[in-house]
Amino acid sequence: MKFSDFKYSRPNYDEVKIEFTELMSDLKDSTNLKIQIEIIKKINSIRNTISSMSSIANIRHTINTEDKFYDDENEYWDEVSPLYQELDSQFYEVMVNLSNKHQLIEEFGEQFFKLMENSLKTFSPDIIEDLQEENKETSKYVKLLASAKILFDGKERNLSGMTPYLLSKDRVIRKAAQEAKSTFFINNEKKFDEIFDNLVKIRVNIAKKLGFENFIELGYLRMNRVDYNAKMVENFRKQVVDSIVPLASSLYEKQKLRLGLDTLKYYDEKFEFNDGNPTPKGDANWIIEQGKKMYHEMSSETGEFIDFMIKNDLMDLTTKKGKAGGGYCTFIPDYKSPFIFSNFNGTSGDIDVLTHEAGHAFQVYKSSWIEVPELLWATYESSEIHSMSMEFFTWNWMENFFKEDTMKYKFSHLGAAIKFIPYGVLVDHFQHKIYENPELTPAERKKVWRDLEKIYKPHSDYSENPFLERGGWWFQQAHIFEVPFYYIDYTLAQICALQFWKKMNENYSEAWDNYLNLCHEGGTKSFLKLLEVAKLKSPFEDGCVEEIIESVKNYLDKFSI
Repeated sequence: MKFSDFKYSRPNYDEVKIEFTELMSDLKDSTNLKIQIEIIKKINSIRNTISSMSSIANIRHTINTEDKFYDDENEYWDEVSPLYQELDSQFYEVMVNLSNKHQLIEEFGEQFFKLMENSLKTFSPDIIEDLQEENKETSKYVKLLASAKILFDGKERNLSGMTPYLLSKDRVIRKAAQEAKSTFFINNEKKFDEIFDNLVKIRVNIAKKLGFENFIELGYLRMNRVDYNAKMVENFRKQVVDSIVPLASSLYEKQKLRLGLDTLKYYDEKFEFNDGNPTPKGDANWIIEQGKKMYHEMSSETGEFIDFMIKNDLMDLTTKKGKAGGGYCTFIPDYKSPFIFSNFNGTSGDIDVLTHEAGHAFQVYKSSWIEVPELLWATYESSEIHSMSMEFFTWNWMENFFKEDTMKYKFSHLGAAIKFIPYGVLVDHFQHKIYENPELTPAERKKVWRDLEKIYKPHSDYSENPFLERGGWWFQQAHIFEVPFYYIDYTLAQICALQFWKKMNENYSEAWDNYLNLCHEGGTKSFLKLLEVAKLKSPFEDGCVEEIIESVKNYLDKFSI
């Protein structure tokens, strides 16, 4: 069935609540394991249908934020999702207090119960109104970004539409494009500051109501981190400063020399080669055809997957008026269908989407056998391993997309992975600082960002852009607004993906088998236990970061580009 034929019907919360409550009552009253399992499966079926309707509404809203019907549905879900969260919380309460919990752990796995226990710490009926307000503020942010109408090169463009100009061979155009983009944020600076200020206050208030000292511990629980903590993350950040920032800085220095510049400015950072960054050699339809060919040649599993995605129109990839920015992958349980959303713009990022978001989609496609909603996806940092590793597993087919630019692509892709990690850690460190000091003013928050940039991105030169010089870059980092503390996940996963990159260079078949095993497990295990399945080292392990970075450095040094 094509996505356009997927039926959307707004659930009736009151009816769902009655059925849900009756089933929970039956579950509490039963001592028969077989009956309990049947009831739990019925409850999960209801929850999967709720998730399906929410996902369909969200996809159609982000495809066209100007569609009145789905804009209204989006507002509805902002209001009602905390109420469904309350039902989930009541279900968790029943589950963790069942007398034969140990038998149910045998049936559904330890991770399910850990996640439920985590979730119970993050919710109370007392915070429903706060959660509704949080949803409304994040929706305001999404719509504000989508509202960007930047007049450039004779046309009105959204933020995604500016990307090709930000990567132009002409330095004057790159600078002008960055300034035009910054102007949008400057003109809306008060709105962005107000939204974020509201979000910080709401989140701190939620944390206090739940009995936490600040939002940080709650933020970690919301991210379902069950086997690592802020102290371990802090130590990882230190390893990044010691081992990765120097390598990233050396890559920027070589980039400056390669481009023949006296100074590498902020608008040069994403521009790698004087004859232009590598670009795909065809339009969106051509890219999809090449992707289909690639995934068929890669394995029978990926071939089956890409056919399913294309046949059922489960990808919306091109940028257009009213479409939300960015890219994501989601899942519609009742149709057992992943969905990939993106904004193609003619850059190498289009191929990264076809590999990165397809990595997410492939994982959830392979683990769609899992009926427990909490276990379908892995936790965030583990999920990013699937996507980032798929980027590397597809390297053997990059010539199909980039032709003569293939080596340039591989060099810049691997180099970008290294350059990204300090930035990703910066985003995480910034959020720790913000929620440690929630009373900071907007100006003080920007100063915190800029001071941290000088640690993690010491090369960045914003001297020609006062807005960025005073620390305004983070306005465009949606995770900070929408999903607090979701970012260190990318850096942890990048270290894991680089391990897969190293393994595939040594034994591709063995590395791929390990990856398939990881995808099949979905979220049935915690982060560190999933690393055992994939035969990967923990990024928290002493020497792990240094070891993989040494391999990457040796590889990059071989290029004469």
